[in-house]
Amino acid sequence: MAESKARAWIAVLAALVGGLTLAAPRAMAQHPDRLAELIAGKQRSPGNVARDVYRKPYEVLKFLGLTDSSVVVEALPGSAAYWTEIIAPYVKEKGLYIAADRDPAGPPETLGDYRRMLAKYAADPATFGKVETRPFASDKFEVANAGSADFVLTFRNMHNWMDRGELDGVLKVFFRALKPGGVFGVADHRGPPEATMEQLMKSGYVRQDMAISLIEKAGFKLIGSSEVKANPKDTKDYPEGVWTLPPTYRLGDVDRAKYAAIGESDRFLLKFLRP
Repeated sequence: MAESKARAWIAVLAALVGGLTLAAPRAMAQHPDRLAELIAGKQRSPGNVARDVYRKPYEVLKFLGLTDSSVVVEALPGSAAYWTEIIAPYVKEKGLYIAADRDPAGPPETLGDYRRMLAKYAADPATFGKVETRPFASDKFEVANAGSADFVLTFRNMHNWMDRGELDGVLKVFFRALKPGGVFGVADHRGPPEATMEQLMKSGYVRQDMAISLIEKAGFKLIGSSEVKANPKDTKDYPEGVWTLPPTYRLGDVDRAKYAAIGESDRFLLKFLRP
């Protein structure tokens, strides 16, 4: 039993180390430009680099069309700052990165991650010194000046907004923030096409067709989709939903090597235009 558990942990560590040591150099070798340099840069945390094999930052940002002069709003970037570590330094000279994250006057129990995010920014002014922070809570605040943003991005947040009945308000705020012709980029855990709303809310997944319908209802126009974040190993039928998989591992050590081998969830990536 102990030997089996040890082998499981070795498999997990090997996967992490492999991603950490290979992802950044491969990005540089395959894509020798400023964005690739930042993806391979020292400003990034090892934990975030290890996730590149699943999150495909270069391919995602190129698909969405970001440039170094873009005004970019990211909704709920969090203290891990996976995308912030790349986008903020990429646009800091010619553009602007806006972190739309939490209401500072909200309940104290919801603000721990927000405070850690601010502390991370303060500890690395070379990377985050020009980041603008904005409060965000459904449609309570504006995440940017009206019609000023080239991009609004959200990664793995739609499920929560749908569950809390906030999605309509959120999409209105994003629509107002974007310039005409601006891009709304959405990535999320892709649920089975036959899943009911009840099943989705329990599992953490979002049906791609449902996401498209709800976002287009808010006035956006779908102009592209990408399979770069697809994961055919994800069977979407786990005891604790999508949170069974890395990086959450809600079951702890139970079958950890099995879920590490699956990797992060199957995800859709959608690109919408604000007419």
